[in-house]
Amino acid sequence: MATQKLSESAEGVFIICATPFSDNGDLDLDSADALIEFYIEKGVSGITILGMMGEAQKLSAEESSVFLRHVSKRIDGRIPLVVGVSNPDADRLSTLAGVAMENGAGGVMIAPTTGLAGDDEVYAYFSEIMNTLGEDVPVCYQDYPYVTRSEISVGCFNRLVGDHPQLVMLKHEDWPGLNKLSAVRASGQESGLRRVAILAGNGGLYLPQELARGADGAMTGFAYPEMLVEVVRLFKQGHHDRAEDLFDAYLPLVRYEQQPNFGLAIRKETLRRRGVIRSARVREPGPVMSDIDHGELTHLISRVENNAGRLC
Repeated sequence: MATQKLSESAEGVFIICATPFSDNGDLDLDSADALIEFYIEKGVSGITILGMMGEAQKLSAEESSVFLRHVSKRIDGRIPLVVGVSNPDADRLSTLAGVAMENGAGGVMIAPTTGLAGDDEVYAYFSEIMNTLGEDVPVCYQDYPYVTRSEISVGCFNRLVGDHPQLVMLKHEDWPGLNKLSAVRASGQESGLRRVAILAGNGGLYLPQELARGADGAMTGFAYPEMLVEVVRLFKQGHHDRAEDLFDAYLPLVRYEQQPNFGLAIRKETLRRRGVIRSARVREPGPVMSDIDHGELTHLISRVENNAGRLC
């Protein structure tokens, strides 16, 4: 199996892959196959599994390993695979990272453990992790303090980049964080620091602005990945207004998917309606859509598809 390693030159859309379950809560690997083919057909540049929106925290270690091996075999080196390995247990993190790389992953995504108190603790934590993993394991730093409650300054991130060559990507999801993104780019350029890839998260809510500030693409999930792909493509070609027009057409659904602690149910139901996965099941503890929710989603999908169709 050919492996495409994650690098500083990464760009485009690395889609955050949902983890499909059957109605009884078991892993649905047939739907996983369909989902991988759907993402690739829609033009994504890479796939990220076992992220927070991939319900990684609800999987057993064995399930994570089974899902990882299955997805990697299905991708078969066609595009890079990034595996979320964040875990408060450093040994489990290292073990899953090893399994990921042994099975064809191009790199791993790591968020700081919850509640690290300031830059010194963040730097020490990541330095230890990256020294343990070794320079052959490319790392994406997931900066999502809304969930992790662990902040990192621009200076601390730059220090990690300078000291650890395997740190090749920032997943930008500080919120609000546009000025941090600008500062990472500006400070790195001014100091001659190695340039790393920056991919935007947060469901793509601020994607046009993040691209304008120096992001190379997106690492997020959305039930219409083709929109993310086309927005990034148009923006990189200099068609900024066309990119924003397309983004605006989908914005009501992007926003609706981003409801805290509820958006995953909407994303999975939309994927089910698009015929990609068989069940919209979210594992407990997780949200369940009401009849009113289903009606709203029907209305939003109709409007979004009609508005997007007018731009074609």
